[in-house]
Amino acid sequence: MIPVLAMAAVLWGIGAAMGAPHRARWVMLGVLFAGVAAIQIALPEGAPLREATGGDIRLWLLLAGFAAVALTYRALLRRVRARAQQVTVAPAQTGTFSEAELGRYARHMLLREIGGPGQKKLKQARVLVIGAGGLGSPALLYLAAAGVGTIGVVDDDRVDGSNLQRQVIHTDARIGQPKAFSALEQMVAINPFITVKPYIRRLDEAAAETLFADYDLILDGTDNFDTRYMVNRIAARLGKPLISAAMTQWEGQISLYDPAKGGPCYQCVFPEAPAPGLVPTCAEAGVAGPLPGVIGSMMALEAVKAITGAGEGLRGRLMIYDGLYADARVMTVKRRDDCPACGG
Repeated sequence: MIPVLAMAAVLWGIGAAMGAPHRARWVMLGVLFAGVAAIQIALPEGAPLREATGGDIRLWLLLAGFAAVALTYRALLRRVRARAQQVTVAPAQTGTFSEAELGRYARHMLLREIGGPGQKKLKQARVLVIGAGGLGSPALLYLAAAGVGTIGVVDDDRVDGSNLQRQVIHTDARIGQPKAFSALEQMVAINPFITVKPYIRRLDEAAAETLFADYDLILDGTDNFDTRYMVNRIAARLGKPLISAAMTQWEGQISLYDPAKGGPCYQCVFPEAPAPGLVPTCAEAGVAGPLPGVIGSMMALEAVKAITGAGEGLRGRLMIYDGLYADARVMTVKRRDDCPACGG
């Protein structure tokens, strides 16, 4: 039995040294256990290999039972902790700033374009971010750090090890946890003076319309065209400004779509979705890890500008960033009279 336990320890150590996620390491141990169980069942009593691996399958079944109980308890504890954090997040204050907040936001208040009045606007703002993935991760972190009072996070996915190359709001320890809860945990760790509302759901038209009505600004960081066009339709119908971004491989794009204030909507600029398979996803084509950080941070910056009125935003302008050749281009975009989403 001792040689098998030693082999399990070696496998776990190799997985840790190679940076394999916990789930992969547990799979390796599961394969080892299945092999030992097969030996105990297939070989007769007294066989050398059976004796070397414990000699009695009941010992291994007992050990497996203890391991299952421990893993179940750990998973439940993580889920309860995430839900407890969701409940205990203090609601955003809408009055004056505390001493801690004044110190926290001092660098913002020194900027003449933001100052105290702009920081108060951020504190009173309600921003909904759709997607807690590559683009949503940096956007959510910087919105939280900037002091946006209420931030909604919509995502129905769970954290996977393959996300961690670029989705910096999540951690290895939170693999398997809903992304919305994982994002909440990291955001309130950065700034406990905000309210974070996680929504573990996939949006449809009815749910989106109800949800968007509660927010001042929408950020779309999703990775599929159906959702982008649907989000744009609802935002345009409700008169909500929409900051939408997309990326693939080394290139990203971002704009502020705000037909209520004279700008085009997303469908004005992109009348039709590309044919299926024409534009590969990040999973198919790959993406440079820091690129979502660049574009997602731009989304947060445009949100801060839109809320405070600072500078010139991307309403009516589309920015395209090429990370491979360090090139950024901004082009003017206009409304279309025949746009089915905003009516021109």
